[in-house]
Amino acid sequence: MKMKVSELVFVLSCVLCVSADVLHDDFAINGCSDTDGEVMYGLDDEETWYADFINSGGVEPQPSFIDHIGHSEGMFEQALDGQRVCKRNLGLRREAMAEIPLENDPPSSLLIYTRDHVGLGEKNTLICYVTGFYPAPVKVSWTKNGRNTTEGTSINVPHPSRDGSFTQISRLQFIPEQGDMYSCSVEHPALNQPLTRIWEVEEQQPSVGPAVFCGLGLTVGLLGVAAGLTAGSYMTPDLTLTQKQ
Repeated sequence: MKMKVSELVFVLSCVLCVSADVLHDDFAINGCSDTDGEVMYGLDDEETWYADFINSGGVEPQPSFIDHIGHSEGMFEQALDGQRVCKRNLGLRREAMAEIPLENDPPSSLLIYTRDHVGLGEKNTLICYVTGFYPAPVKVSWTKNGRNTTEGTSINVPHPSRDGSFTQISRLQFIPEQGDMYSCSVEHPALNQPLTRIWEVEEQQPSVGPAVFCGLGLTVGLLGVAAGLTAGSYMTPDLTLTQKQ
């Protein structure tokens, strides 16, 4: 069980059955620290609603191409009530856990990959996938050709895993050009130095496999024809002698 003295996070998870043979994970997060808080609802590891305490309202970050998942009115007010309870419990837990040492787990995996097939000059998205860390969040930074870049970047809220660790995804909108080099770096209290992965734009060359196999097949065919002609030339005298008898 992951625990941290200065932060208290409650994770509520349940299984919602929407048909006879399809199961979906419906989950909610109500977390807080001394200076920050988070309330979020999701379905199958995707956010459907979260509280924006800076702008005092709820946000539904759902793409336009799916059926909209609605939430009841008063969600933000409920989130504020939940934060007050969370901060009160935080003080109680801090006293009860004063002697428990802090625990930090670095990311167990960091991957960088593109969302779509790479085409030079075509818009695409680089994805930096970080998982297996505790506590949340991580700090993610991007570079292009060795220079820091923030344009077109985004990062989601941390998602809890069943083992108590977290997963977080950062994205970079970009247009690949030949020779460009991108990097994704992750910072976490359990890391002595940032963890970095590099991705380079490389033009995909046409495959030489079909040409090689075609040439090989033609060579074998010609050798077969030559062998047949040679065998035929040796058989001709015998055939003539037989006819004379």
